[in-house]
Amino acid sequence: MLPLLKNISLAIIAIILFTSCNSEEVLPKPKAYLRLEYSPPTYKEIISDCPYNFEISDLAQAEFNQKCWVNIKYPKLKASLNITYRPVENNLAELLRESEKLTYNHTIKADNIISTNYEDISSKKHGALREVIGNAASPLQFHLTDNTKHFVTGALYFKAKPNYDSILPAVKYIEKDLQHIVETLKWK
Repeated sequence: MLPLLKNISLAIIAIILFTSCNSEEVLPKPKAYLRLEYSPPTYKEIISDCPYNFEISDLAQAEFNQKCWVNIKYPKLKASLNITYRPVENNLAELLRESEKLTYNHTIKADNIISTNYEDISSKKHGALREVIGNAASPLQFHLTDNTKHFVTGALYFKAKPNYDSILPAVKYIEKDLQHIVETLKWK
């Protein structure tokens, strides 16, 4: 009886070894990533009765109001860049605090805030561009001033629940447009 039990045990072990060695390891299917490609923009100058002009992408539409605030809409991206204008009337420090406060209100949802200073002395433009990394409502914000008469601030919003990973390609695309707006903005 002992040799029979020994033979059965060896047969079971052999079957287990042969069947486990021949099977391929099963791996989960990798996650698919959305590939978004946007056409390179061409820019057009926006001229208004406001104390500043700038260029925007041909994929965007600008709508000014009576206060010289402008809403730049990106219909295909379901995004808008809201720019406000305020004259500087001995209140530059207050305007800068308000701009910074708007950005740092997002720290609850932000993983990080990266601020990049901008300065063009010949065009009398000083400011900062801030990227809010994380699931914040506004992933890009900026302010720009000549320090004496003009102050503009802006924030980017999407018509979607803020999911940074999903909107990142659109954020990076609009960030280039925002940099172009800042570089081409001219005070009147």
